[in-house]
Amino acid sequence: MTDLNKRSLLKLAGLGSLVAAAALAGCGKKEEAPAPAPAPVSEAPAPAAEPLKIAFAYVGPVGDAGWTYAHDRARKELEAEFGDKIVTSYVENVPEAADAERVIRDMVSQGNKLVFGTTFGYMEPMLKVAADHPDVKFEHATGYKTSENMRTYDARTYEGAYMAGVIAGKMTQTNTLGVVASIPIPEVIRNINSFTLGAQSVNPDIKTKVVWVNKWFDPPKEGEAAQSLINQGADVLMQNTDSAAVLQTAEKAGKLGFGWDSDMSAFGPNAHLGSAVINWAPYYKKAVNDVLNGTWTTGAEWWGVKEGAIDLVSVSDKVPADVRELVEKIKAGLKDGSYVIWKGPVVDQSGKQVLADGEVADDKFLHGINWYVKGVEGKVPAGN
Repeated sequence: MTDLNKRSLLKLAGLGSLVAAAALAGCGKKEEAPAPAPAPVSEAPAPAAEPLKIAFAYVGPVGDAGWTYAHDRARKELEAEFGDKIVTSYVENVPEAADAERVIRDMVSQGNKLVFGTTFGYMEPMLKVAADHPDVKFEHATGYKTSENMRTYDARTYEGAYMAGVIAGKMTQTNTLGVVASIPIPEVIRNINSFTLGAQSVNPDIKTKVVWVNKWFDPPKEGEAAQSLINQGADVLMQNTDSAAVLQTAEKAGKLGFGWDSDMSAFGPNAHLGSAVINWAPYYKKAVNDVLNGTWTTGAEWWGVKEGAIDLVSVSDKVPADVRELVEKIKAGLKDGSYVIWKGPVVDQSGKQVLADGEVADDKFLHGINWYVKGVEGKVPAGN
């Protein structure tokens, strides 16, 4: 092979090597496709909070137009306020007896974590159940015993009774008022006295007659008691019972009267002078918020005009304008604390001074009232 041929072969081989090297170099510069980004891990949605289950034990029927009706109206306001955060239920006509404990235990067994007992006679049964279920909160109306998981609450119904008394003292023609009373406990006696003091504040000649029926809700008995008072000369009636029977009796007899616990104006439009009502909604909203927020504590709450729990509503046009104006001034004073109902001098039925001139009753004094003020006739039933 000639040198020329050798050189040609070597040149071709060199060119081939250059092409191969270039190809390899090209491969080394090629960018690889980026790996796909990992898909974001979706977090499982937080489980929805279980609604707070709330139960109410009612001493009467929700249609009593008075006490129980007022509680149930407030329960409905809770549902509107808290929506799906709560679930409420109730049992009506629960006796103030051993049966109350069975009903309250059943409420707990159904998962209720907040239980309201709406009458004085549930106090001992609720204490027993509360001791067995420390994880449940109990609220007892009108009682005085508490525990770590049982609180008491009440309304200053005596404020409504006093304002009604001011109107009664101005509207009576006989100077004789009548009260149909339920159970002889300090709450009821305090209301009778406050009604009388309100009337005497504008008419010192007032006397008050009382008939006890020993029931909270018994329309026939309430009606009979009202008629008995009318027969004794009473021309303006009030009651501390739960139905509208007293006002209806006054209507039929052409006398005057008041609604109690709820607005009863529709039950005796001609007799009705006004209704001393309780609005439980403000307190119930507080209690539910306390449980939902984990701020619930035991204790005793007693709310009145100041807190929006007590009012005198639907005052009749028959009541003179100056009397209505006076009641509004008293109401405003109760709201801002400038007006005090139980302020001395106050004497009892026997003439004994129970509050000195200028002395203001504290809540302990008010809770212990078991006697009549001067002007109330008859005797407080034995044992009170």
